[in-house]
Parts: sequence; structure tokens; C-alpha cells
Amino acid sequence: MNDYNLIIGSHVKMAGPDYYLGSVKEAISYGANTFMFYTGAPQNSRRVPTEKCHINEAVDLAIENNINMDNVICHAPYLINLGNIVNNETFELSKQMLKTELKRCSDFKSKILVLHPGSSLGEDRVLCLDQIAFAINEILEEDNSGVLIALETMAGKGNELCKNFDEMAYVLKKIVKKERIGVCLDTCHINDAGYDLSNFDCIINEFDEKIGIEKLKVIHVNDSKNPINSHKDRHENIGYGTIGFDKLLNVIYSPKLNGIPKILETPYINGIPPYKSEIEMIKSKKFNNSLK
Repeated sequence: MNDYNLIIGSHVKMAGPDYYLGSVKEAISYGANTFMFYTGAPQNSRRVPTEKCHINEAVDLAIENNINMDNVICHAPYLINLGNIVNNETFELSKQMLKTELKRCSDFKSKILVLHPGSSLGEDRVLCLDQIAFAINEILEEDNSGVLIALETMAGKGNELCKNFDEMAYVLKKIVKKERIGVCLDTCHINDAGYDLSNFDCIINEFDEKIGIEKLKVIHVNDSKNPINSHKDRHENIGYGTIGFDKLLNVIYSPKLNGIPKILETPYINGIPPYKSEIEMIKSKKFNNSLK
């Protein structure tokens, strides 16, 4: 498809001394026209003040290199669990962390924040899904950042919530500010959750029917180390897993996903990020069997 608008990039680091400027430079070095970043380590809430992150220089460099800031994705910390109905203190901490991340995301000129919906911790799943919607509604009522929250489809590992389109649709229908909520679809996650990517047209049609294709804001493109319905969530390099190159290419170039940012989160190979080579594979539509 010659007129296909391929927006492709990867997760990039954000570390001192260059911080956000370094993130943009890394994305450019991969031949990317988008990227995804965390505003700090995803495993904790320690954050460098945004005024120290070289944001203006980074944005200027991105625009100079044909990276549209509307397509740059921020990812929230893993610690956030809006589905927690067990411990109110940690639930409140999760809400506060999300409020902070929305503000930081806005400071970085990113308009989409990907969020793992959370875990039921073994409690009633419907009550936990209600809790997610309650928290998001409360936060968006106060927040004026304009940043959209994209809930990520999960593999169903342990007690993960939003492991299928029905659970995701249930949450989204309860969100009051519909314009501030969307979905991030992860290919590894939906494979591990039981969706057969051999029939991606059926998958995307089901998504459209239950959620609405207009709600799909980000695609995480990852192969999987595990078979379908394994509920494991272990990413593999493009074409080296159980999904395979052709099926992933079919997702990436699906006409229904035209213009939606696609982000690679595949493993480093021998300590080196593979994203330049994987993006080249995707652009050329030719599998590189010597990548690893």
C-alpha cells in the first residue's frame, strides 16, 4: 500500500545527562518517526524534575526530524494499580502517581499516556474493573492536561485486568470523559491472552464491534516467546517468536490501523537494542534471519 502512513518507533531510554533530548536522538538513530518513553524508571516513582530534562531542545530536534509530537507516546509506571480494592492506601497512591504522570506527560509534549489497567489481586474482577473506571473518572474530573489515557490490553498473567476486549469495553463504557480514554493494543499480550493473530481481520472486527476502532490509539508490536493462550507475557524479537514475521507485518500494515503509532518493545540482543534492524525489516517487509 503506497499511501500507507507508517508511524513506527520503539521504546527509548530517558537518562541523564541529556534526558529527553537523548530519547529523541536515540529514536532518530533507529530511523523511527515516533517513540515511547517513561518519564522515570517504570518500577518506581522517583522522578527528575521536568525542567532538567531538556524538553524544548528535544521537541525542536524531533520536529526537525519529522517526528510529530502528536504521535509520541508516554508510558505510566508499572506500580500503578487502579483496580486495587484490597488496600485503600495503595489505591490512593496509585491515583496520585497517575495524576503526576499526566502532568509530566503534558510537560514532555506527549498527548498519549499508556497505562496497565491493574490487577484484581485475587478479588472479584467486576468490582476491580469498576474501581478502575471510578479512579479514572475522578482523576480526569480534576486533570486539565488534555493527555489521553490509553489502557493496554493485557496477557492475563496472574490477576491482570483487561485481558480481553469484553473487560476493556466494560471499563471504557463507564468513563465519563470519553475523549480522554483509549486503548493500546499489544500483539504479544493479545496472543498470550488467546487471540489468534492468524485471523487479525476477525480480531480487529471484534475490537471495533465491542470497543470501537476509533478508540485504538497505539499498537505495541511484539512477537511472543510463548504459544497462544499461555497468559505468560514474554516479548520476543520480530519474527523470532510464536506469532511470526508475516502475521506481525499483517497487523502493522492493516488498512484499519493506518496512521496509528506502532511501538516496538522487543528484547535487547546481547545487550544491544535491535530497533534499527527491526524497523528496517518492517519498512522493507523482508525478514532478517541473521538478527540473532
